[in-house]
Amino acid sequence: MKTITIEGQLRTELGKKATRQLRSQELVPGVIYGGAQEVNFYAPARDFKSLVYTGEFQLAEVKLNGNTHKCILKDLQFDKVSDALNHIDLLELVEDKKVIANLPLKFTGAAAGVKAGGKLMLKMKSIKVKTLPKYLKEAIEVDVTNLELNGNIRVQDIKADNMEILNSPRISVASVVLTRQLKQEEAVAPTTPTTPAPAPATAAKAAPAKEEKKK
Repeated sequence: MKTITIEGQLRTELGKKATRQLRSQELVPGVIYGGAQEVNFYAPARDFKSLVYTGEFQLAEVKLNGNTHKCILKDLQFDKVSDALNHIDLLELVEDKKVIANLPLKFTGAAAGVKAGGKLMLKMKSIKVKTLPKYLKEAIEVDVTNLELNGNIRVQDIKADNMEILNSPRISVASVVLTRQLKQEEAVAPTTPTTPAPAPATAAKAAPAKEEKKK
């Protein structure tokens, strides 16, 4: 699994003033929790780019004063005006302690429904799992080969060994829908002739003329 190395420093001063000073120097404050103790640190903003601006699931090794913390990304805060990274939360991985993580889905195979003229619709990019750190992986594969027209693959159909999937099992992950062209072809396809409808009934007799008003 891809691992990003971050060289940081422990924070000795906390509070808004110290935090503003760090950000003015293009340093990002962060916190590492989940281990023996919570660790406050900071590192150059450029060191976080490969970890933050990607759709991949990656590990982070944060080196602080000779110690290395193996972590996964948990939360981010951005500046509302500049959109710059303001703060980062990392979860330290402990060998015998389960973690919750969002793992990307990797779709494989050519769906049977697509070969029949349909369109593959991918409805989820990742799923939430609970597992031990040793079972974490870059992505969970989902084979769509047997997915037919109007068919669905749901969360409950995903195979993830040694993991507990936390998403609702009935949520659709991928489906194959009819394309506009296929719908049009079905609309103009010849149909079985039907018995002609009976002729409309004869119109009702005209109502009798009103009696002439007496003078």
